[in-house]
Amino acid sequence: MAVDDPWYDATASGWDGEAATGVPGGGRPDAVPRQRVHSAAEIYLEVQRSPAFQEVRGRYRRFVFPATLAFLLWYLAYVVAATVAPGLMARPVAGAVNVAMVAGLGQFLTTFLLTWAYARHARLRRDRAALELRWDTQEMTRGVVRP
Repeated sequence: MAVDDPWYDATASGWDGEAATGVPGGGRPDAVPRQRVHSAAEIYLEVQRSPAFQEVRGRYRRFVFPATLAFLLWYLAYVVAATVAPGLMARPVAGAVNVAMVAGLGQFLTTFLLTWAYARHARLRRDRAALELRWDTQEMTRGVVRP
């Protein structure tokens, strides 16, 4: 039995007639065929396989991995030098300021510099492409797929 109530959502109630007849709209001749809606997993996999996503991810990795490695090496060099060469670290640079204090302040400076470099790299090399991917993904969730 077809329900003509415009507020009745057949799919929400679990009964739309399609399951019984195998035809969209329960076999009604005036029914508009439904567009296939992608699941979130299908959309995610499609976006993940796209060349645009691979490019954004590649740009991210080409910056983050070397920057992280350089920062960790610099930090480990500071810790190792403080442990192995306390005489070097205690050497005065200017007044009461010694090499350890300069290197420690250098750690803070490096952190701020790396944060600035990351934000700049993201803004110039990834943000626009990531935003386009986001809009494409939003369109896919609405059932609109770009050619």
